[in-house]
Amino acid sequence: MSVATAHSVSAVPPADETQATGGVPAQDEGIWVEPGASADAGALPDGARGESPSEVSAGQVPAQVSGDGPAPPAVDGDATATPGDADDAEDIVDEQVARDARDFGVYARTGGWAFALKVARSVRPGGELPGETVKVSAKRFAELAGCSAERVMRYYKAWDKAADDGMVPHFEALAPGAEIDLPDSDVWLSYYSSRSSATSDRGTAITAAAEAEGIRPTKALEVAENPTALRAAILADPSTAQAARTALLDRLKEDPSLQTELARDIARTEELKKAVASETQAATRIGYVRQIVENGQVKTPAGQVIDAPAELRAEAERHLSLIDELDDDEDTGEWATEAYDTVKELVVQTVESNPELRVQERRTKFYSSLQKATKVFEELTLDDAVDLDAIYEDDMLQRLEELQEALNTCIAALRKASPGD
Repeated sequence: MSVATAHSVSAVPPADETQATGGVPAQDEGIWVEPGASADAGALPDGARGESPSEVSAGQVPAQVSGDGPAPPAVDGDATATPGDADDAEDIVDEQVARDARDFGVYARTGGWAFALKVARSVRPGGELPGETVKVSAKRFAELAGCSAERVMRYYKAWDKAADDGMVPHFEALAPGAEIDLPDSDVWLSYYSSRSSATSDRGTAITAAAEAEGIRPTKALEVAENPTALRAAILADPSTAQAARTALLDRLKEDPSLQTELARDIARTEELKKAVASETQAATRIGYVRQIVENGQVKTPAGQVIDAPAELRAEAERHLSLIDELDDDEDTGEWATEAYDTVKELVVQTVESNPELRVQERRTKFYSSLQKATKVFEELTLDDAVDLDAIYEDDMLQRLEELQEALNTCIAALRKASPGD
């Protein structure tokens, strides 16, 4: 980039140099000396020094040009060599650079408002006809801008919303080229959405959910519009998968259809079925231990409910506290099994150490087995067999005869124990 600076008249070549060149006018580094200049120029009054115009190259914007004060004499015949030339060169900025800096400053302060203003003052509102205004349609504006009409309309709608809120003037109050004080850039995102999907019912719901979570709606809309990208992130990143799992669980509470679909997916996936069975068992065992701690009662192996001794409750509480301290991502299966087995063993010891409980336990167990056997035998029927010859097996008869013998023995034993005997 060429740099030109203003010089005092002391930079004009001395008379001997002019004579040596045959009186040819000096023109060096953008300094023009009018024809006829000679050594007498050095005798000009002080007020005339520095008044010769400097030629600034096209496209250069001098930030500061000063000819005040006498300039030092030229060194080694260099007509432009002055001590302040380096600083002057830094102060001169290319016109395009200066324009970019100004545009950047406007955008830094106002954000998208700066571009929305260009749309608002140049795009014709819906109520105005082409012949009534010099403004153009959004489509024509987009063609001139080299972008889509949809993008222009997003800026248009953002301005319209802000105008309704009194943030900016309405379209009718703006003429092409008009300049106004714009709102801060932080307010822009409250009105503008870079995605057309934000205006749909689905987009509105996503926007509301994003705002409730305290994030920018555009981020949530971008994810919703790129399910493949979401899938890739879930597959590749455990933290993203965890966030997706949490979100699904929250949605399941209010979405019966999703509950059914997810349950169906689990039932059809063998690995998930096993995992669900394992977690269900762990949850059941933890619930057994928690019941002892919270209610102070425990169910015996035979099914009777008894008050838990202090030692049993203390041990159950100790195991439960260890389980509750586990992180959400830790496996509770092993801890649940240990707690359950420990408590069950203490329950058995409690029953066996108490003669009354021991008798009641055996009675409960016997009666429970009797009820199960009765129910099973009642369900055993030959009504569905049209022809006994077709279903007969020697093993059937043998088993029934053995069962009859066992029943007779049991009945005889009970008769002997009967108080009436």
